Amino acid sequence: MEAYPLQWPPSWPRSKYKEYSRFGELTINIGKNEIIHELGLMNASKIIISTNLKLKNDGLPYSNQKPPKDIGVAVYFKLKGKSQCIPCDRWQRIEENMRAIAKTINALRGIGRWGAENMVEAAFTGFKSLQEGNGQWWKVLEVSMNATYEQVEEAYKKKAFQYHTDRGGDHNKMVEINLAMDTAKSLFIEI
Repeated sequence: MEAYPLQWPPSWPRSKYKEYSRFGELTINIGKNEIIHELGLMNASKIIISTNLKLKNDGLPYSNQKPPKDIGVAVYFKLKGKSQCIPCDRWQRIEENMRAIAKTINALRGIGRWGAENMVEAAFTGFKSLQEGNGQWWKVLEVSMNATYEQVEEAYKKKAFQYHTDRGGDHNKMVEINLAMDTAKSLFIEI
């Protein structure tokens, strides 16, 4: 996995409109340090912060470069031996997207500390399923990439019926199916 250029997870939807954040004064270095700190507290390893900032040989971004057009950030890491990815491109600057990822990781750590460890596992299952090739929504739902919304919805209903936990199904598979359907829905919505 390369830090530059940005390696966005294939099936993770991109934000259509960028918003202003209220994160205050930030720098790329502060954002990077916050992410590394939060992941360190989770005992994550092999951390890669991928952006479209050009990097020097030491892995740090060149100073004084113009912000790239694509301000997305995708953070890849290993947690409990599993590859994970948390991307963000909602905010108008790379450093804001970095802070959002750091805050997300902090919130997930909090969920674990507050006794709902299974929720953290479910969240990371979702992140993982969208990161991997088998997490591509059309593959998860077993439809064509060019399927109509009706075909996607029908495939989702069949999969949900098969794997729903109320029927003794697989919780992780249901998370993957729901995320695939959410991704597919976002592609069919017209704004």
